[in-house]
Amino acid sequence: MNAPTHISTLALRHVIPPPDRMEQSPEVRPLIDGRDILAEIHPGGVANCPVWSWSGPADEWPLAALEEPREVELSNNDCVPACCGGVFVTIKRQRDRVVWSAWRNTNDVRVPVPATVHFDAAQYDTELARAAMDTTWEEPVDTVARLVTRKLADTGAFERWDCGVDKLEIQRAAPEGIEVHFSHCRTNQPHSAHFVFDLPVARDQPAEEQAQQFIDRITADDPRQTAERI
Repeated sequence: MNAPTHISTLALRHVIPPPDRMEQSPEVRPLIDGRDILAEIHPGGVANCPVWSWSGPADEWPLAALEEPREVELSNNDCVPACCGGVFVTIKRQRDRVVWSAWRNTNDVRVPVPATVHFDAAQYDTELARAAMDTTWEEPVDTVARLVTRKLADTGAFERWDCGVDKLEIQRAAPEGIEVHFSHCRTNQPHSAHFVFDLPVARDQPAEEQAQQFIDRITADDPRQTAERI
Protein backbone atom coordinates (compact mmCIF):
# COMPACT_ATOMS: atom_id res chain seq x y z
CA MET A 1 0.00 0.00 0.00
CA ASN A 2 1.41 3.39 -1.02
CA ALA A 3 2.12 5.91 1.72
CA PRO A 4 -0.05 9.07 1.58
CA THR A 5 1.48 12.00 -0.29
CA HIS A 6 3.10 14.56 1.99
CA ILE A 7 1.43 17.97 1.70
CA SER A 8 3.92 20.79 2.19
CA THR A 9 3.29 24.35 3.36
CA LEU A 10 4.48 27.36 1.37
CA ALA A 11 5.59 30.59 3.01
CA LEU A 12 6.93 33.66 1.17
CA ARG A 13 9.46 35.98 2.79
CA HIS A 14 10.51 39.43 1.58
CA VAL A 15 14.25 40.09 1.68
CA ILE A 16 15.75 43.51 0.95
CA PRO A 17 18.95 43.20 -1.15
CA PRO A 18 22.24 44.89 -0.23
CA PRO A 19 22.96 48.22 -1.99
CA ASP A 20 25.68 46.69 -4.20
CA ARG A 21 23.38 44.16 -5.85
CA MET A 22 22.36 44.85 -9.45
CA GLU A 23 18.67 44.05 -8.86
CA GLN A 24 17.44 46.34 -6.08
CA SER A 25 13.84 45.18 -5.89
CA PRO A 26 13.25 43.05 -2.77
CA GLU A 27 13.35 39.31 -3.28
CA VAL A 28 10.32 37.19 -2.46
CA ARG A 29 11.88 33.93 -1.28
CA PRO A 30 9.86 30.70 -1.07
CA LEU A 31 10.08 28.65 2.12
CA ILE A 32 8.88 25.06 1.91
CA ASP A 33 7.91 23.61 5.29
CA GLY A 34 9.95 26.38 6.87
CA ARG A 35 13.09 25.69 4.81
CA ASP A 36 14.66 28.27 2.51
CA ILE A 37 15.08 25.74 -0.28
CA LEU A 38 17.00 28.15 -2.51
CA ALA A 39 19.60 28.75 0.20
CA GLU A 40 20.17 24.99 0.28
CA ILE A 41 20.53 24.30 -3.43
CA HIS A 42 21.70 27.72 -4.71
CA PRO A 43 23.65 29.44 -1.90
CA GLY A 44 24.21 33.09 -2.70
CA GLY A 45 21.62 33.07 -5.47
CA VAL A 46 19.04 35.80 -5.94
CA ALA A 47 15.37 34.80 -5.78
CA ASN A 48 13.82 35.79 -9.10
CA CYS A 49 10.48 36.99 -7.75
CA PRO A 50 11.02 40.74 -7.40
CA VAL A 51 8.26 42.54 -5.57
CA TRP A 52 7.21 44.65 -8.57
CA SER A 53 6.17 41.48 -10.40
CA TRP A 54 3.39 40.87 -7.84
CA SER A 55 1.36 43.99 -8.67
CA GLY A 56 -0.73 42.63 -11.56
CA PRO A 57 -3.56 40.07 -11.77
CA ALA A 58 -3.17 36.96 -9.61
CA ASP A 59 -2.77 34.65 -12.59
CA GLU A 60 0.26 36.68 -13.67
CA TRP A 61 2.13 36.52 -10.35
CA PRO A 62 5.53 34.79 -10.62
CA LEU A 63 4.47 31.70 -8.65
CA ALA A 64 0.87 31.53 -9.84
CA ALA A 65 -0.32 27.93 -10.26
CA LEU A 66 -2.30 27.42 -13.46
CA GLU A 67 -3.78 24.28 -14.95
CA GLU A 68 -1.28 24.52 -17.80
CA PRO A 69 2.18 23.57 -16.46
CA ARG A 70 4.84 26.25 -16.81
CA GLU A 71 8.51 26.40 -15.91
CA VAL A 72 9.42 29.21 -13.51
CA GLU A 73 12.86 30.61 -12.76
CA LEU A 74 13.19 30.64 -8.97
CA SER A 75 16.71 32.06 -8.67
CA ASN A 76 19.69 33.37 -10.59
CA ASN A 77 23.15 34.80 -9.93
CA ASP A 78 22.14 38.46 -10.25
CA CYS A 79 22.51 37.85 -13.97
CA VAL A 80 20.58 36.27 -16.84
CA PRO A 81 20.25 32.47 -16.36
CA ALA A 82 21.59 31.71 -19.84
CA CYS A 83 24.87 33.25 -18.75
CA CYS A 84 25.32 32.26 -15.11
CA GLY A 85 22.67 29.64 -14.38
CA GLY A 86 19.85 29.41 -11.88
CA VAL A 87 17.16 27.20 -10.37
CA PHE A 88 13.96 26.30 -12.21
CA VAL A 89 10.80 24.38 -11.32
CA THR A 90 7.63 23.46 -13.18
CA ILE A 91 4.44 24.64 -11.43
CA LYS A 92 0.99 23.26 -12.17
CA ARG A 93 -2.41 23.03 -10.52
CA GLN A 94 -4.00 19.60 -10.12
CA ARG A 95 -7.50 19.97 -8.70
CA ASP A 96 -7.01 20.73 -4.96
CA ARG A 97 -3.21 20.53 -5.15
CA VAL A 98 -0.37 22.67 -6.48
CA VAL A 99 2.62 20.65 -7.66
CA TRP A 100 6.24 21.77 -8.04
CA SER A 101 8.14 19.23 -10.14
CA ALA A 102 10.94 18.78 -12.69
CA TRP A 103 13.44 20.88 -10.71
CA ARG A 104 16.56 22.04 -12.60
CA ASN A 105 19.69 23.60 -11.11
CA THR A 106 21.77 25.01 -13.97
CA ASN A 107 23.91 26.95 -11.49
CA ASP A 108 25.49 23.67 -10.33
CA VAL A 109 24.21 20.41 -11.80
CA ARG A 110 26.07 18.47 -9.10
CA VAL A 111 23.76 19.74 -6.36
CA PRO A 112 20.75 17.44 -5.78
CA VAL A 113 17.41 19.08 -6.45
CA PRO A 114 14.24 18.48 -4.41
CA ALA A 115 11.76 15.78 -5.25
CA THR A 116 8.27 16.72 -6.42
CA VAL A 117 6.55 18.94 -3.85
CA HIS A 118 2.78 18.97 -3.26
CA PHE A 119 0.93 21.90 -1.68
CA ASP A 120 -2.68 22.31 -0.62
CA ALA A 121 -4.05 24.66 -3.30
CA ALA A 122 -6.11 26.74 -0.85
CA GLN A 123 -3.13 27.33 1.47
CA TYR A 124 -0.91 28.06 -1.52
CA ASP A 125 -3.28 30.65 -3.03
CA THR A 126 -3.81 32.29 0.36
CA GLU A 127 -0.07 32.68 0.89
CA LEU A 128 0.47 34.19 -2.55
CA ALA A 129 -2.32 36.72 -1.91
CA ARG A 130 -0.92 37.56 1.53
CA ALA A 131 2.58 38.15 0.15
CA ALA A 132 1.26 40.31 -2.69
CA MET A 133 -0.50 42.60 -0.17
CA ASP A 134 2.24 42.62 2.49
CA THR A 135 3.97 45.99 2.97
CA THR A 136 5.32 45.46 6.52
CA TRP A 137 8.85 44.83 5.23
CA GLU A 138 9.12 48.10 3.29
CA GLU A 139 11.78 50.74 3.76
CA PRO A 140 10.87 54.36 2.81
CA VAL A 141 12.22 54.01 -0.73
CA ASP A 142 10.10 50.88 -1.25
CA THR A 143 6.95 52.60 -0.03
CA VAL A 144 7.53 55.58 -2.31
CA ALA A 145 8.19 53.27 -5.26
CA ARG A 146 4.94 51.37 -4.62
CA LEU A 147 2.89 54.55 -4.30
CA VAL A 148 4.40 56.13 -7.41
CA THR A 149 3.73 52.95 -9.42
CA ARG A 150 0.09 52.96 -8.33
CA LYS A 151 -0.43 56.67 -8.88
CA LEU A 152 1.14 56.57 -12.34
CA ALA A 153 -1.23 53.80 -13.33
CA ASP A 154 -4.19 55.82 -12.01
CA THR A 155 -3.26 59.04 -13.81
CA GLY A 156 -2.45 57.61 -17.24
CA ALA A 157 0.12 60.41 -17.46
CA PHE A 158 2.41 58.74 -19.97
CA GLU A 159 -0.34 57.39 -22.20
CA ARG A 160 -1.51 60.95 -22.93
CA TRP A 161 1.81 61.56 -24.66
CA ASP A 162 1.97 58.18 -26.42
CA CYS A 163 4.56 56.98 -23.92
CA GLY A 164 4.75 53.88 -21.76
CA VAL A 165 6.53 53.04 -18.52
CA ASP A 166 9.30 50.50 -19.09
CA LYS A 167 10.36 49.90 -15.50
CA LEU A 168 10.76 51.49 -12.10
CA GLU A 169 14.14 50.92 -10.46
CA ILE A 170 15.07 51.38 -6.81
CA GLN A 171 18.45 52.82 -5.81
CA ARG A 172 19.43 51.88 -2.24
CA ALA A 173 22.96 53.24 -2.17
CA ALA A 174 23.10 56.79 -0.82
CA PRO A 175 21.51 58.96 -1.99
CA GLU A 176 18.45 56.71 -2.13
CA GLY A 177 15.89 57.19 -4.84
CA ILE A 178 13.78 55.72 -7.60
CA GLU A 179 14.17 55.88 -11.37
CA VAL A 180 11.12 55.88 -13.64
CA HIS A 181 12.12 54.68 -17.10
CA PHE A 182 9.73 55.31 -19.99
CA SER A 183 9.80 55.37 -23.77
CA HIS A 184 8.06 57.00 -26.71
CA CYS A 185 7.80 55.60 -30.23
CA ARG A 186 6.80 57.93 -33.04
CA THR A 187 4.40 56.62 -35.66
CA ASN A 188 6.15 54.73 -38.46
CA GLN A 189 9.49 54.93 -36.65
CA PRO A 190 11.22 51.61 -35.85
CA HIS A 191 13.00 52.76 -32.69
CA SER A 192 11.75 54.23 -29.44
CA ALA A 193 13.15 57.22 -27.62
CA HIS A 194 14.01 56.40 -24.00
CA PHE A 195 13.82 58.69 -20.99
CA VAL A 196 14.25 58.54 -17.21
CA PHE A 197 13.09 60.54 -14.20
CA ASP A 198 15.60 60.37 -11.33
CA LEU A 199 13.63 60.96 -8.12
CA PRO A 200 15.50 61.20 -4.76
CA VAL A 201 13.79 59.81 -1.65
CA ALA A 202 14.18 61.25 1.85
CA ARG A 203 13.75 59.06 4.93
CA ASP A 204 12.49 61.93 7.08
CA GLN A 205 9.55 62.95 4.85
CA PRO A 206 6.22 61.06 4.64
CA ALA A 207 6.22 58.61 1.73
CA GLU A 208 2.74 59.62 0.56
CA GLU A 209 3.79 63.27 0.41
CA GLN A 210 6.94 62.47 -1.59
CA ALA A 211 5.06 60.20 -3.98
CA GLN A 212 2.50 62.92 -4.71
CA GLN A 213 5.25 65.48 -5.29
CA PHE A 214 6.86 63.16 -7.81
CA ILE A 215 3.55 62.57 -9.58
CA ASP A 216 2.92 66.31 -9.75
CA ARG A 217 6.37 66.79 -11.26
CA ILE A 218 5.93 64.02 -13.82
CA THR A 219 2.44 65.08 -14.90
CA ALA A 220 2.99 68.84 -14.97
CA ASP A 221 3.97 68.86 -18.64
CA ASP A 222 5.03 66.63 -21.50
CA PRO A 223 7.35 64.19 -19.69
CA ARG A 224 9.62 64.00 -22.74
CA GLN A 225 10.50 67.66 -22.14
CA THR A 226 11.23 67.36 -18.41
CA ALA A 227 12.89 63.95 -18.12
CA GLU A 228 16.46 63.02 -19.06
CA ARG A 229 16.83 61.36 -22.43
CA ILE A 230 19.01 58.24 -22.37
